[in-house]
Amino acid sequence: MIDVAAEKLTSLGWSRVDASGFIALVGPLWQRVVDGLHEYALVAEDKHHNRRGVVQGGVLMTFADRSCGMTARFVSGSPSLATVQFDTQFVDAAKIGEVLVSRPRVVRATRSLIFMTTEVSAGERCVAMASGVFKVMKS
Repeated sequence: MIDVAAEKLTSLGWSRVDASGFIALVGPLWQRVVDGLHEYALVAEDKHHNRRGVVQGGVLMTFADRSCGMTARFVSGSPSLATVQFDTQFVDAAKIGEVLVSRPRVVRATRSLIFMTTEVSAGERCVAMASGVFKVMKS
């Protein structure tokens, strides 16, 4: 199932995100840019399930946080940001085997803070909404 999903994502212009540490355990994550907008994908695998057999909420939160942070990093040009606040609302259950997609957008950017929002979807269904504030770290 995972190989089939990876092939389909690749054929649709997605590329794997190089990752290490915690996010490597969650991923792999995928990314692409469509009409200047950043998109991220995560294939919901069996390792992501909770006791009810659907995707664990923490996976959705991690995915939303990471995708917003990656977009904020790109927008700011800074190699280092820190999440200072993050809110998530769970809208629907994401199922194992679904491709989850996050399309973050910048609400406002200042020299030191970037305000982001995203919707995580599975197909046409919204499964989570999130917003966060990211601090641009000094190099």
